[in-house]
Amino acid sequence: MKKKELKSIFASFIMASAVLTACGAQDKAEKPKEEKQEETAAKNESKASEEVDYASVYTEAITELDKAKEGKEVDFGKVTDLYTKNLQTLVQNRDAEFEAKSDQHITAALQAGKDKSMDPIVVRQIFDKLMQKVFYTTVKHEFTEIEENWGKKDEVNEEIEEAKAFYSILQTTVEKRDAAYGTNMVSVIDGGFNEIEKAAESDDQLGFLLGKQVVDKTLMKTFYLATGAKPNGYATKSAAAAKENAEEAKIEQAEGWAFYQSIFTYLDKHSAEEAALIESQFNLETDVAKLDPEVVNKAFIRGFSNIALDEYKESLEAWGEDKSAVTALEGALFIDIIGEDIKGLIGEKDYQTLTEQAQQYLEAAKAKDKKAGEPVLAKIQATLENVIEQAK
Repeated sequence: MKKKELKSIFASFIMASAVLTACGAQDKAEKPKEEKQEETAAKNESKASEEVDYASVYTEAITELDKAKEGKEVDFGKVTDLYTKNLQTLVQNRDAEFEAKSDQHITAALQAGKDKSMDPIVVRQIFDKLMQKVFYTTVKHEFTEIEENWGKKDEVNEEIEEAKAFYSILQTTVEKRDAAYGTNMVSVIDGGFNEIEKAAESDDQLGFLLGKQVVDKTLMKTFYLATGAKPNGYATKSAAAAKENAEEAKIEQAEGWAFYQSIFTYLDKHSAEEAALIESQFNLETDVAKLDPEVVNKAFIRGFSNIALDEYKESLEAWGEDKSAVTALEGALFIDIIGEDIKGLIGEKDYQTLTEQAQQYLEAAKAKDKKAGEPVLAKIQATLENVIEQAK
């Protein structure tokens, strides 16, 4: 397939992704109707989840799509059938909840594979990575359900198991990043789930909220390491491949774009300029030879630093409430996401000081000790502002 054709086909995906947040703008008058639709969707999903083994169906679809890597014919009719009968409702529900367009992207990609207008390996990557996004956002959905049903132990325990089941589909992706970067994210996520289970048993809602953040933000770190981190993110891989093999580079650019969708919305909410810049680099209408991994990496550093600053600001504003400790932890976790990058900019010693200060501030927020917390927070904020400047 010619590169021009690939760019043309993919344009629809990029256009749709560029309006993720705009699509979420709804008239307030429609809210009651939306809530009823969401309630119906939740009931349908609950019923479907009892009947569908999502992990098994996803694996079956990927196994069929993997034939493309061996130069074999892919039965796109079979994959489409597996998707529409078993996965599409889940995808559509997450699209409605998180203002996304995953169903549109997946459906168009499978059709493009079927009519041979898109490289089947590219189709495989789009399907795989966007389904991973859906499984990730379903973990987040289950956490919301837990929070809403707190105090109903049986329901909470059931939803914890569902969250763990959806995470288990993603665990291989986490393991791959652990192997590539020498991180221990699988252990961290396991620890987060352990905290959640302990909190549910002892009716410790703050413990649940903290454990939830550990799982969520460590999964976000996984997607960052897969996309914009050096030296093993797809931005770096795509740029390197572009010097040798344009088609391979385009496939890796597509992988980067699809993985990035899992964190785009969150980044866009807090750091729109950086989110758009990263999107434009992974956009398949961008010549892969012009994809600059340094630009992507620095945009991520600025973006996640901005998010950390926002979380810390919220923490101070919510002082004395559980939310203050939760957002203090979020700030620390966003620092951790780009920890190696920060270390490269300010040095190991100063980075160590920053992580110690993040822990001190978290403890002060938990203890509601504003006198101890405020001076430490000022130092954290100054360091993050410095990081942003250095990453320009």
